[in-house]
Amino acid sequence: MLPALTESYEQWNDRWLQSIRKLAENAMHNADPGHGIEHVERVERNACMLIGNTPVALDVLLPAIWLHDCVCIPKNSPLRSQASRLSAKQATELLASIDYPQEFFAPIQHAIAAHSFSANIPCESNEAKILQDADRLEGLGAIGLARCLMTGGSMGQRLVHPTDPFPTHRTPEDNVQSVDHFYAKLFRLPSIMNTPEGRSLAESRCGILITFLHQLAEEMGVEFDQQHAKSIIEAKVSKPGTPPG
Repeated sequence: MLPALTESYEQWNDRWLQSIRKLAENAMHNADPGHGIEHVERVERNACMLIGNTPVALDVLLPAIWLHDCVCIPKNSPLRSQASRLSAKQATELLASIDYPQEFFAPIQHAIAAHSFSANIPCESNEAKILQDADRLEGLGAIGLARCLMTGGSMGQRLVHPTDPFPTHRTPEDNVQSVDHFYAKLFRLPSIMNTPEGRSLAESRCGILITFLHQLAEEMGVEFDQQHAKSIIEAKVSKPGTPPG
């Protein structure tokens, strides 16, 4: 983060962090295992790594980060695709309760609404792009692996398909098997990242998932087609839509 942004970051934290963090904690008290306040803290850390020289309004980006999941809807709910829009609306209502400047409400709402993988909303600001990348990085690497399995377990999913554990001859069903989620979504994230920094980190963290699948296959005594997984990671996907899966 640039020195000028670091100073603005510290000033924002001094003025708003305590109040907004409390709003987020209260709103997310019943979040699923992958979407608690610790998730928000990591998204903020990711965002700080991604900013680089990108011009951003921290008065927009930071509250959007802290409140991007303030409405908690289960992953298997039919309302899941509406979660980010509902969070965007709720976020500004919460911010109004602490007299946050209303001039930032519209861009905050956009950043929150657009961050979601399933919402299919184009990012029209740098703040939205940074938040979206920072949140998507949470789906990859060691953290992403843990979150995927925790969330799948909480929904009663099995780990893998019994006859085709690493889907090469069928369409992934990530509402049934947790490992299918790698193929339906996670391996597709690097190609749809908005920032070069986000893309580089996403590709690196996909390597952690590949290593896990190698080990899983070895322990199960089955074959793992690494090239198939890598072909998904390297595939080009048109933005802003949700990758097919």
